[in-house]
Amino acid sequence: MTTKFNTFLAKQTGAIATITFNYPPVNIQGWPMIEDLNKLADELEIDKSVKVVIFESSNPDFFVAHADVDMLKDMPQKAVERNKVEVNDLAKVLERISKLPQATIAKIEGYARGGGHEMALACDMRFAARGKAIFMQMEVGMGILPCGGGASRMARQVGLGKALEIILSAKDFNADEAYAMGTINKALDPDKIGIYVYELANRIAQFPSESITACKRAVYASIDLPIEEALKEESYQLYQATSQTPAIKRFTTASDTNFQNSLENQKNFQTLLMSLQEIK
Repeated sequence: MTTKFNTFLAKQTGAIATITFNYPPVNIQGWPMIEDLNKLADELEIDKSVKVVIFESSNPDFFVAHADVDMLKDMPQKAVERNKVEVNDLAKVLERISKLPQATIAKIEGYARGGGHEMALACDMRFAARGKAIFMQMEVGMGILPCGGGASRMARQVGLGKALEIILSAKDFNADEAYAMGTINKALDPDKIGIYVYELANRIAQFPSESITACKRAVYASIDLPIEEALKEESYQLYQATSQTPAIKRFTTASDTNFQNSLENQKNFQTLLMSLQEIK
């Protein structure tokens, strides 16, 4: 990665990019961070050398605190007609993060309220540290609503009732509560979260980038489309993958070696799958 950022550090190791929020004192999400996230998206949208992106923080107490009140206080007070509404800048950039061709993982250790929580929700996967991660959508208490995609993504993530409980209660909830409600993939002990996230990222990073992108697009499409259209999208993405990856070579090798009929192979498929990545 070549771009320099003001609110986070970016480091690429192999096919994994680690984005470390580093904007003292509490990683406030204002115009500088929005600008940086747009620059990051500019780079990642065309960079096939990166397959996985991990978002974390250098501050042990904060992932991303929340959106900058100095930015929010300048919102218009006059209601806008429905046909003239434009998506706000925070929602726009978080949608770009959500649509990145790479797999994105939020590693959350510290407070992630408001826009910080919405940043995590925009990632494909979320893992939070017990005793450290704290979440909240406080917007109703300020007189607005989650407007960085939080209301929309949370309903898709956890269902209507739980989404409304989180949004309308405006209460803190911890990693275990987040896991129970479904806003994160796993709650992990602080000494385990790094190991788990980086092992997962390293595994994903060994797979073809085009296959990762096709999987993401098919899964995201399934949320919004009727089942018939979603199945067509799956098939479309299937052929996008087979046209760009060594999939057919790998299936042919498996067929020629009678791979699938070996009981031992079936028992060890998770490990053997990685050896197939050598077939390019």
